[in-house]
Amino acid sequence: MSLPKPVKKSLFYIFITCICVVIIVPVFFLITTSFMSNNEAYTYPLPIIPAFSYKFEVKKHPSKYGDSYFISTYNSTLDKYEGVLDTNSIGQIKTYFRQQLSVEVTDQEIKEKLKGMVNGDVRNFSFRKSLLYNYATFFNVVRDAVPAFFRSILVACITIAISLTLGSMCGYAFARYFYKGKDISKISVLFVRMFPGVALAVPMVLILTAMGLFDNPFGLSLVYSVGAIALTAWITSSIFIALPVELEEACQVFGASKLRVFWKITLPLALPGLAASTMYIFLGSWNEVLIAMLLTQNNPTFPVVVFNTLMGASGEVNLVAAGGIVMFIPAIVFMLIVKKYLKTMWGNT
Repeated sequence: MSLPKPVKKSLFYIFITCICVVIIVPVFFLITTSFMSNNEAYTYPLPIIPAFSYKFEVKKHPSKYGDSYFISTYNSTLDKYEGVLDTNSIGQIKTYFRQQLSVEVTDQEIKEKLKGMVNGDVRNFSFRKSLLYNYATFFNVVRDAVPAFFRSILVACITIAISLTLGSMCGYAFARYFYKGKDISKISVLFVRMFPGVALAVPMVLILTAMGLFDNPFGLSLVYSVGAIALTAWITSSIFIALPVELEEACQVFGASKLRVFWKITLPLALPGLAASTMYIFLGSWNEVLIAMLLTQNNPTFPVVVFNTLMGASGEVNLVAAGGIVMFIPAIVFMLIVKKYLKTMWGNT
């Protein structure tokens, strides 16, 4: 029994909405968590939007160590103040504000807020939160975060160079030359992608060690390129097939060599396909974790550093979220760079 057209249309929109929710909600919480302080990230229920400032209530009272300050923060979810610290040390207050609330203040600013208080006084004030505190802390406290970031970019660039060079030539050969066993050779190129990357990485440890390339960006790029070359060959092959052979033949009639025709005519026309290949190669090498963990030791890539932060004893979830957002940035920038070529490939202007 066929459903009415309005019902089909409604079901289709519901399906698309569910897919969007499944994709957007985790990304939304990752972004918001990256701006949360430790106090917010480990609060239940988790705030939907991170706070931009904190309201404090301070009560001065006597204690056996002298006059002390009982500090409470305002919980907007529960609509009440909750006690967080009882101390007589300005340094402890500043440290708690910075580490737990992401509030960067000086001793003088705290003293100004508490100036003139006597035992029994209650005072309210607020401080703005440093929204980028988690990002700065991530690069300050996580070992090798900055070198690993640039190391990952280097690995991705080397992988792109190797894969595009060999893959495009292989794709051109598949598109322009006819020989016995061509179909079998095209299928065989994909064999390397049928094996799990982790399974290939284990013997590659021995091979790269013998070559002196273990724990080296170039050695890691070679391993990444194995599967990327096959993908590039298939993508560029379909692009080269779509290009008219008459253009190349006309150039050769006027004296251009095959190599010159390839670089001056064929390759520029195939840029959309190369851009698509470059996008897949970059994302694959940039996001790879397991293989990089096996093939690196003292020179990890950025995804490995983020993963180790998550699994480490000192890794707060908000710091890991900040590291995850930093991983987005190169991918987004790269997508913006190749966007115009991809639009051409998809038939847009």
